[in-house]
Amino acid sequence: MSYILQVLPSLLNGAIATLQVFCIVIILSIPLGAILAFLMQIRLKPLQWLLTLYVWVMRGTPLLLQLIFFYYVLPSVGIVFDRMPAAILAFTLNYAAYFAEIFRGGIEAIPKGQYEAAKVLKFSQLQTIRYIILPQVFKIVMPSVFNEIINLVKDSSLVYVLGVGDLLMASKIAANRDATLAPMFIAGAIYLILIGVVTVISKRAEKKFSYYR
Repeated sequence: MSYILQVLPSLLNGAIATLQVFCIVIILSIPLGAILAFLMQIRLKPLQWLLTLYVWVMRGTPLLLQLIFFYYVLPSVGIVFDRMPAAILAFTLNYAAYFAEIFRGGIEAIPKGQYEAAKVLKFSQLQTIRYIILPQVFKIVMPSVFNEIINLVKDSSLVYVLGVGDLLMASKIAANRDATLAPMFIAGAIYLILIGVVTVISKRAEKKFSYYR
């Protein structure tokens, strides 16, 4: 117990860095994914090809490779990022692609008749999206979105390859220093707590939107 109290402060500092990455990526990637999903509905071939290529590359290559690309490869052409911005940029672009596909599926699940009804009611496109489409899309995609958010909690451990002092990095340092696996188990417990919190939030959010069933 005394050892846990000894290493816990450093692990919690690492957890704070993990939460920083997690929160910033969520704030950036979900709106970006939603915007991309609506742009995919525009019948403009060059735009559709560009977005399809972006989603294909982001989803088709490992996130670890993307992290390495942004931090280690781009400096060779004069584009330099610090560790944290490189991690946030890679995570945001990666997860925005997944969220874009999720939102696209939700948008396409809305019956076309609802758009026509909105026109009859003299709704503008913005009003149609805000009051009719988005509430239903959020209800449809919510389980998938929260699944990706849970994946993000776990994937955030990849930032250690860039030298970001996250929870995994802190646990590895403590484990190597003290020749024990205890910090790893403590880090695992912290990850489980974080995922548990996200799961509780997702259940409450689904209940809030249950009136759209």
